[in-house]
Amino acid sequence: MSELEEEKKESNVKARDVVRFALHYWRPRVKLGAGAAVLMLASVLMDAVVPVFTGRIVDAMTNVKTDGAAAMEAAWWAFGGFALLALLHQGLRLLSLFLWNQFAVDNLQSIVTDGLQKVQRFSADWHANTFAGGTVRKITRGMWAFDSFEDTILMGLLPAITIMIGVTVMLTLSLPTVGIAATLMILAYCAVSIWMSVKILAPRFRASAEFDTKVGANLADIITGNPTVKAFGAEAREDQNFRDTVKFWRDKSLNAWQTGVGADGVRSVMRLFMMVSMIATTIVLGKSGQATPGDIVLVITTFFIIGGYLRDIGMHISHLQRAISDMEDIIGFWMREDDVADAATAKPLAVRHGQRPDIIAFDAVGFKYPNTGKSIYSDMSVDIRAGEKLALVGPSGSGKSTFVKLIQRLYNVTEGVIRIDGQDISQVTLESLRRSISLVPQDPILFHRSLSENIAYGNRGATQAEIEAAAKKAFAHDFIMSLPKGYDTLVGERGVKLSGGERQRVAIARAILADAPILILDEATSSLDSISEHYIQQALDRLTEGRTTITIAHRLSTIQKADRILVFDQGRIIEQGDHATLMSNPHSRYKALYDMQALELIPELQDGEGAAEKPEKAALVAND
Repeated sequence: MSELEEEKKESNVKARDVVRFALHYWRPRVKLGAGAAVLMLASVLMDAVVPVFTGRIVDAMTNVKTDGAAAMEAAWWAFGGFALLALLHQGLRLLSLFLWNQFAVDNLQSIVTDGLQKVQRFSADWHANTFAGGTVRKITRGMWAFDSFEDTILMGLLPAITIMIGVTVMLTLSLPTVGIAATLMILAYCAVSIWMSVKILAPRFRASAEFDTKVGANLADIITGNPTVKAFGAEAREDQNFRDTVKFWRDKSLNAWQTGVGADGVRSVMRLFMMVSMIATTIVLGKSGQATPGDIVLVITTFFIIGGYLRDIGMHISHLQRAISDMEDIIGFWMREDDVADAATAKPLAVRHGQRPDIIAFDAVGFKYPNTGKSIYSDMSVDIRAGEKLALVGPSGSGKSTFVKLIQRLYNVTEGVIRIDGQDISQVTLESLRRSISLVPQDPILFHRSLSENIAYGNRGATQAEIEAAAKKAFAHDFIMSLPKGYDTLVGERGVKLSGGERQRVAIARAILADAPILILDEATSSLDSISEHYIQQALDRLTEGRTTITIAHRLSTIQKADRILVFDQGRIIEQGDHATLMSNPHSRYKALYDMQALELIPELQDGEGAAEKPEKAALVAND
């Protein structure tokens, strides 16, 4: 349960960051937002004038017996003004909301799409160390929090403050003593509300938001891992783990909400004191002849307007602080610099020599993962010839997977340079680099889309005939056609509706159709049965022809045809050569591994195994 302990840390998001974030989204549609705000201000200003007309109505009716028709005429004129104000108030308010809805929805659309755009470009290391469910929660919570934030400021606080100023100015002009006293009490009320929100409520709502993220992350983790939960009959255990997580959230949220109730109580007492003070002062003034009955009605009406808006201001300040707490994560995403990004002068990768890069070169490359201080590579130099079939071999954590990750530029090297066809990959666009590489991973991930869409993912312009041709080469066509909807079949989240072998064949078809000059295979046939593996290997042999191919080998029997084999150990290439050359050396590490695997003395060389045996290598294994 250590993951659920409260993190004692201050937010890195400052007030100026919140302002910058808001202005970033308001600026493109400032006319729409300003129009809505101005109309709303005009609407609430109608409220500010209401007490004047109600006071005049009372004064006129008080003088009916003495002034007769003139007093009634004055009363009707005051009533007409009151009715006109009410009509204008409603009309302007509705028009304001009509504009505001478009402004707000456009902002929400931009925030959620920008959030995904930003997160997608974070490094592989960031994604490996972050719960996907928690990230989704942060983006959606931040989107709705921004909606609350801008509603609170532009539709709540701004009108409330405007009418408070207008009402107190008119009250001061009519009854200076009461108006000045009301102004001082309003300022004190706002100061106390802000202090309580920033110093008392903000830390509690921030803690609640942190645990809300953990609830979402834990829920997504359990649902995604449901097959494993079922396999071990662990439903009750996961139920309890989730209940524990939710209880932490419940305790933090209840603490925040109850503290908010207490803050509302303090504000209510201050409003009550203000009402008593204003009315008592007016009565005293009336007794001395300095206030008319209409003035008393003016003060009472003014207080109820002020009291309502003061209550709203207190509520708005609390909502504003809560919204800012909920926005902190998505603002953090917005502020975060991409670990791996296009250089300012980046150009598309130009493969100049036919359909394949002339050479892939590691030149004195050094590298260490961001989350560990230990170096993986130091001064590594190796060239891969055009069209060469290269295999990478070595125990878990030796640096095989890191090698291909650096070619894809999932991480930046810390020293040296990697070139493809003579071009520094840090100076070419990421999109062009990765579109030049097809990847068939050991555990392929499919999208919950149709089989056609999954196969064509690397070649969006492919025709249905081309999709089916690729599927046939990967021996996927027959099983696809046996499905009720054929190529239109939705595969489920991560391809869960398909077997492991079927997912692998779809991934191979996807790589065939992408037709990239560089091919990376992470033991692409490991999930297939023996018969399918035979045919798939033939398809892969045709696919790799004329292409630079890098295979991460777990079963050494599958790489005997490789042009060259690199044997890794602790981030170093300790041997290289083809299968026959390495096997001819009786002291070769490769020969020892091959012989032991042939005799089934060791399992496949899976990345990730052995991490528990050597704790000092755990960080490397997790990344490699």
